[in-house]
Amino acid sequence: MQPFQIIFNPTSAAELSRMPKELQLQILGQFRGLPHELQREEGQYGHLTRAGRTLTRYRLGEYRIYFERHPLGIVVHRILNKHSLKDFLFRSNLSQEEDASLAENPKFWELIEQSRSAAKSFD
Repeated sequence: MQPFQIIFNPTSAAELSRMPKELQLQILGQFRGLPHELQREEGQYGHLTRAGRTLTRYRLGEYRIYFERHPLGIVVHRILNKHSLKDFLFRSNLSQEEDASLAENPKFWELIEQSRSAAKSFD
């Protein structure tokens, strides 16, 4: 099996670093089985697709981790508290399922693009 890397862009790394150490370890520990789970395409994942780009949402307790596949593993774009996401959905007046609502909402993709822009300026 080839190496599997979990790459945190600057935005997601900053979000992770602001969390208590115990929570950081819990989140990182949950990624241990991720390579095998991702091959199944089922389970506790949501998928958001827009303009040929697919993000995967991983639910972990109170948090939602948004990432996309990369040849080396995955790139984590955002780690959001589910309550902040609920607030986002409420403010946006969305009534569909969470993944479908986010996939259709340009504000969500702007949020993801902000993390990509930060990653490019970091390089």
